[in-house]
Amino acid sequence: MLARAHQTLVWSRQRHVNQLRSSLREFYPAALTALGTDLASRDALAVLGRAPTPAEGRRLSLSQIQAALRQGGRERNLATRSTDIQQALRAAQLEPPPRLAKAYGSSVRATVRVVAQLNAEISELEAALAQAFDEHPDAEILRSLPGLGVVLGARVLGEFGDDRTRYQHARARRCYAGTAPITRASGTRLVVLARMARNRRLADALYLWAFSALTCSPGARRFYDAHRARGNTHHQALRALGNRLVGILHGCLEHRMAYSEAIAWPLSAVIAA
Repeated sequence: MLARAHQTLVWSRQRHVNQLRSSLREFYPAALTALGTDLASRDALAVLGRAPTPAEGRRLSLSQIQAALRQGGRERNLATRSTDIQQALRAAQLEPPPRLAKAYGSSVRATVRVVAQLNAEISELEAALAQAFDEHPDAEILRSLPGLGVVLGARVLGEFGDDRTRYQHARARRCYAGTAPITRASGTRLVVLARMARNRRLADALYLWAFSALTCSPGARRFYDAHRARGNTHHQALRALGNRLVGILHGCLEHRMAYSEAIAWPLSAVIAA
């Protein structure tokens, strides 16, 4: 329940951030240039909270920007970051009439407050989630797998469940996860398709897990590169990697042992894949 509540709030925050980005793109593009892509960051929320319109952004002094960033929690590179933001906010841009800009500004200010509150609630839920996850007997095994931290590990554990008799073999777990491909044959034609009917929350967690594993597991990286070399797309290769990781997870839980890179990714098996 904690993992699902946390994920729901993350999705809700992303919807509000997308709405905020859409509004800024229409009337305040300099803010997007100044604040970057992460509009849920403390820097972005602090500056937009003080200057939600282009006119207010141009009037911000360096000291005001520094105060906003400091209030948001930034402690380093205040002078450099403030100068970059000020230059971007004062750059020439197409602007709407003042009345329309004021209306957009009210919308931006309200959305900024909602995102800031969601950040606080997500942080509280994440702390509760971490505590509950660490108390679970399977947490140590899941944390040993490459790419699985507290949040993703808790999501994977919560969606799969902890009943050790639920999945008779690795393929059953893969089918439940929706990572096992569907093979359809008709005459001389053979088509391999991804499963559409699946647990969306689990599928999202497994996709992020596969992506994270690329940077911390040489075997996962070789497996991904082998699929890309065969002509598979990035998403197809990640789905295949996720399917393999689910099988590895099943083996670790079944044998009650921590992850081993050498056992999980024997070089001959990766080359064959």
